[in-house]
Amino acid sequence: MELITGLLNDLNGLVWGKPMLAMIFGTGIFLMVGLRFMPLLNLNRGFKLLWQGRDNVSKDDIPKGDEKDKEGEISPFNALMTSLSATIGTGNITGVATAIFIGGPGALFWMWVTALIGMATKYAEAVCAVHYREVDEKGSYLGGPMYYIKNGLGKKWLWLGFLFALFGALASFGIGNTVQANSVANALEAQFNIPLWVTGVALLLLTGAVVLGGIKRIAQVAGKLVPFMAIAYVSAGLVVLITHFSQIPEALMLIVQSAFNPVAATGGFAGATIIIAIQMGVARGIFSNEAGLGSAPIAHAAAKTNNPVQQGMIAMLGTFIDTIIVCSITGLAIVLTGVWTTGVKGAALTIAAFDQVMPEMGGVVVTLAQAVFAFTTILGWSVYGERCTEYLFGIRSVLIFRVLWIIAVPVGAVGDLSFIWLLADTLNALMALPNLIALLLLSPVIFKLTRDSINKSRSEELSKTNN
Repeated sequence: MELITGLLNDLNGLVWGKPMLAMIFGTGIFLMVGLRFMPLLNLNRGFKLLWQGRDNVSKDDIPKGDEKDKEGEISPFNALMTSLSATIGTGNITGVATAIFIGGPGALFWMWVTALIGMATKYAEAVCAVHYREVDEKGSYLGGPMYYIKNGLGKKWLWLGFLFALFGALASFGIGNTVQANSVANALEAQFNIPLWVTGVALLLLTGAVVLGGIKRIAQVAGKLVPFMAIAYVSAGLVVLITHFSQIPEALMLIVQSAFNPVAATGGFAGATIIIAIQMGVARGIFSNEAGLGSAPIAHAAAKTNNPVQQGMIAMLGTFIDTIIVCSITGLAIVLTGVWTTGVKGAALTIAAFDQVMPEMGGVVVTLAQAVFAFTTILGWSVYGERCTEYLFGIRSVLIFRVLWIIAVPVGAVGDLSFIWLLADTLNALMALPNLIALLLLSPVIFKLTRDSINKSRSEELSKTNN
C-alpha cells in the first residue's frame, strides 16, 4: 500500500505540476485572445442573460432568438446554479486559506488572473456542451467533454472521450462525494461536537431525497440553496471588510506587490517566492472554479436554450462569481485581519479572520458555510458522475449509480480518506487533459459560433435602429 501511495503521490505531483497548470492557463489565454476578449467585454450581458434565464421568467425577458421551442431540461439560471453548487465549496474557504498560507497574499492576485482567463475556458466549454449535446431515450439532455469529443472530433477521438468519462466517474466519488461528506462531518464535530455518524446519516437522507429526483430536482434545490448560502457568506465577509475598510487600499497594494516580489518571513509565515505565489494562486484558483477541468459543461448541456453562445456567457459567470467574488471575500478577510502571519492554516485560518471581527460567531458562520457548500458540491458532482457513468455503461446504469452515490456519503463521513483524497485529486487533474485537447481542436468552431452570434445580434440592433 505504501508503494501504491508513493507512486500516486508522484503522479499527483506531475499532473498538478507546472506543465499542467501552464497548459490550463495557456489554453485559457489562447481562447481569450481568439475570442477577442469577448468574455471580459460581455460580463454585463452575461448577468443580464442569467436574470432572463431564471424559472418563471416573463415572455418579455426571454433572450432574443430563444423564445420558441427551447430544448433542454432545466432553466439557464439553474444550469449555472447546478454548476456553482459543485464549484463553490471547500476550495473557497480552505483552498484560499491554503494558497495564502503557502504563497502569501500574492497568491490571491494570481487566483484573480486565473479566474479572468478561466472565463474564456468556461465559456468555450459551455458553447461546445450545448452545440454537441445529445438526448437519451428518457429525454435527458447529455453533454460535456465526452460528447463534444464524440460528436465534434469524430470516431478516431472516441478513446479521449472514454478517458474523460472514466476519470470523471471515478473522481466524482472522491472529490465530489466522500471527501465532501468527510469535510462536513469533521467541521461539525469540531465546532458543535456532533458525532461523525450523525452527520453521515443526515447527509445520507438529504442526499437521497434530492439525488433520486435527478437533475431537475438537483437544479431546483441548487437554484435556491446556492444563491442563499453564497449571499449569506459574502455578507458575513463584508462585515469583516467594512470593519477594516480604511486598510483595504493597503491590503490590495500588498496583494499586488506580493504577486511580483518575494514575501519575507513574518510572524508565523515562512516566506514565499514569486514562483510559489504563482503556482499556489493558479492551482488553488483552478481547484476552486474548475475552469478547464470539463465538469461544469455537463450541467450547462441540460439548459433550456437554443443558443450555445448565450449559455456560454452565462456559464462564464460561474468562474467570476466563484473566484472574483466568493474567494476574494475569504482572501481579503485573511489579509486585512493579518491572521495570515500567525502560522494557522486551512479552514482554521478563515475562521480566525472571521472570529477577529465576530468573536465566537465567526467560527459558526464559516463552519455552516463550509457544511452547506460541501453538501451542494455533493449534489452538483452527482450530476457529473451520473452523466459520465451513463456515457460509459448506458442509461440502465443511472439508478445503480444514484444508489451507490447515496451509500458512499455516510462512508465518507466516518472514514479516513487520506488515500481517497489523493486518488480523487489525481483523477480530477487527469480529467482536464482530454477536455483541454478537445477545446483546442474545436476552437475554430467556438470562434465561428461566437462571431456568427455577435454579427447576428449587431444586424438585429442595426435593423431596429433603421426602423
